[in-house]
Amino acid sequence: MGEQKAPPGERGGRLAPLIAVVGSDGSGKSTLSADLLAHVRQTRKAESGYLGLGSGEQGRRIGRWPIIGPPLHRFLDGIADKLREPDEPIPGTLAARYALNKSKKRRAKFESLLDARCAGITIVTDRYPQIDVPGLHDGPILAGRATNARLAAMQAEERALYAEMAAYVPTLVIRLHVDVDTVMARKPDHDRALITRKVETVPQLAFNGAPIIDIDATIPYADELALAVAAVDRALAEA
Repeated sequence: MGEQKAPPGERGGRLAPLIAVVGSDGSGKSTLSADLLAHVRQTRKAESGYLGLGSGEQGRRIGRWPIIGPPLHRFLDGIADKLREPDEPIPGTLAARYALNKSKKRRAKFESLLDARCAGITIVTDRYPQIDVPGLHDGPILAGRATNARLAAMQAEERALYAEMAAYVPTLVIRLHVDVDTVMARKPDHDRALITRKVETVPQLAFNGAPIIDIDATIPYADELALAVAAVDRALAEA
């Protein structure tokens, strides 16, 4: 596989390996990435990376506020649904600016990981930016239809941010698969329809041709971890 080079026109030099753990909500990304980081740290300098935005949990916390929380949560969820739905129009400039700013924050987090990789630090991430499925799985937030030139320009700017991040292909992607019923048992406060979309689109995540290992996240966790550790060891040995 060889040590990864930075994409042309980007940071010079070579980058330390990056292992990305991806999958639907409730697939166990955080648990697995933490255990893999502990394993990697036994043989090399490594750090964790989290490239999510925390929007879902933030919204659920708002929903628990007295009186105003539930209606505000429903309002925010409605905007989020329109932003992530390809067939829906982007709901206005303010919503688009909000989404673009969140994507810029993700880009800043990504830059920090690149700094660490340039310094020779192996990274194990929970999530990774992608352009295969806009609106879901840490892809572009503005997945809807742009109804005017201003919105189209903002959408193009955001897509460019994700294309830049996706150009840095992970050393290995561990793609976790789980069924909807298992997710709802683990995350009963999540929206079933949205979880269904996320579960169904996980196989579409290709990450610019990155090496991918698919793991059933419903098997006993010890078996899941053993499969992931073996894949990580192989990838790092070849990096």
